Amino acid sequence: MLFKRAVLEKIRDGCITLAFRRWQRPSVKSGGTLLTALGELHILSVTQIAPEDISERDARNAGYVTREALLRELSRRSEGDLYKIDLGVLRPDPRIALRETAELTDEESMDLHKRLQRLDKRATNGPWTQRTLEVIASRPGVRAGELCEMVGMEKEPFKLNVRKLKKLGLTESLGTGYRLSPRGESVLDEFQTLESVR
Repeated sequence: MLFKRAVLEKIRDGCITLAFRRWQRPSVKSGGTLLTALGELHILSVTQIAPEDISERDARNAGYVTREALLRELSRRSEGDLYKIDLGVLRPDPRIALRETAELTDEESMDLHKRLQRLDKRATNGPWTQRTLEVIASRPGVRAGELCEMVGMEKEPFKLNVRKLKKLGLTESLGTGYRLSPRGESVLDEFQTLESVR
């Protein structure tokens, strides 16, 4: 589910509280969240409806001047069912605050290392988390196409792995390439300290 930046700003300001979409299958769920360009959007409810269920007020709450304008927009796509999405609060992206936290408690550090170990164990090509952090640390701002070769991976699986690290607050995307966040640097330091005492 995508929103234009101007729409996200209106959601953040409370001017837009509803969205309508035609979907084969909903891409968000009631009570869930959606990461957007402006932060984490809470989804209050997702309800399948008929076009006649849409009121003028619903259309205004979705950012349209009239119900007719909304229905015209929705008619551009004929396939799929019609859904009404009640939008909640748009909060700052939690990964931003997370990645700025360089000092980890022992409990946070242990939890994070367990998560990384689980990612490594699930990988079909063996452990990758530490090596990926090391490569990004040594080559910040370098394209994914070059970095993936350094770890012996195809580009798309590599980018997927970096997104997993980003979700944990360990990396940041740049205009080109990536860099480690303060949190990522701290975790990599711990990895390297553990290796030096082995």
